[in-house]
Amino acid sequence: MEREKAVCLTGHRPKALPWGYDESRESCRRFKVELRQVLEDTIREGNNIYYIGMAEGFDMIGVEMLLDLRKDHDIKVVAVVPCPNQESRWLPRQQERYHKILEQCDECIVVAKEYNPKVYDLRNKFMVDNSSTVIACYNGSPSGTRNTLLYAKDQGLNIRILNPWDYYIEEEK
Repeated sequence: MEREKAVCLTGHRPKALPWGYDESRESCRRFKVELRQVLEDTIREGNNIYYIGMAEGFDMIGVEMLLDLRKDHDIKVVAVVPCPNQESRWLPRQQERYHKILEQCDECIVVAKEYNPKVYDLRNKFMVDNSSTVIACYNGSPSGTRNTLLYAKDQGLNIRILNPWDYYIEEEK
């Protein structure tokens, strides 16, 4: 029953996003407007559990938006972490952001006790296996996001894809 009302989010890291780490860029602001609309639509459809993989890039954008939406909606935000210390090689400001977000999530699930090359796939499969819908930030390239979407399709999930490059505009530097 819980799976029927659950949504997972998956998407690219900063290097595959037109704005990279700079979320103040207009392309990211435009993307966030559309993502918020998609999330609000899923909430109106009765979905109330949201799984997020807690990676840099899209995951951070998505989870922060969900935490904001939780102020006005009865939703549960679940961090699905691949292994302890996944953030240890990130920039210090990203590590700080990550820890601040984890403190706000309703639950944190760690899928592996330590790092191994399969932890990201295990995390993604866990999220898909516990959801009925996936929202993806996907640019069409071969990636972990693509693998997750193929698995979700095989499992019969509803899939909504937002291509970050659809929101790209030539920006001033």
